[in-house]
Amino acid sequence: MKRRTFVKSVSLGAAAIGLSLSDSLAAELSFGGSAPPRYLRPPGARAEGDFESTCIRCGQCGEVCPNRCIQFFELENGMSSYGTPYIIPRDQACILCMKCGEVCPTDAIEPVERLMEPILEQVKMGKAVVDENLCLSFQGKTCGVCYRACPLQDVAIRTGLLEQPHVLDGCVGCGLCERSCIQLPQAIRIIPDYSHA
Repeated sequence: MKRRTFVKSVSLGAAAIGLSLSDSLAAELSFGGSAPPRYLRPPGARAEGDFESTCIRCGQCGEVCPNRCIQFFELENGMSSYGTPYIIPRDQACILCMKCGEVCPTDAIEPVERLMEPILEQVKMGKAVVDENLCLSFQGKTCGVCYRACPLQDVAIRTGLLEQPHVLDGCVGCGLCERSCIQLPQAIRIIPDYSHA
């Protein structure tokens, strides 16, 4: 990926109305009329305001991401977010490789060791929420796909009768459960946490 230039940002500003959004992000932007987009910041990202002021929009986090889940805002989330990284878990979720924090030159995405304890303490992307009205397991049809997709099974999510998913305090919001959900709309979604310190 080539780094964005000032000339490109000026030309994008002129073409803001014609921006092409991913289907998922476009749906989030239009959900409920004025609702903000539901995106995640990479694992280890600082609180939103601090993140936007610290990130230098270098793109290195996206370059190193092996799952290619990190995308970059253009103007769809406002000028303050322009060029900053985000993740839409339904498009491609985070696999918690923690490589993005290793390459961030400003610690906008802080380095996190790829071990369970540091991940549980430092990664606060969001938290999964289950819609029992949509979840197949709560409708009497065994599923369990979200549980099997979770890298933190029995710490972030556990299953009950008919593999009904129950989100635990250890959920860090990577989005692999949302990505894997076979329902449309998905029965499990990540609610972002932009406020962590």
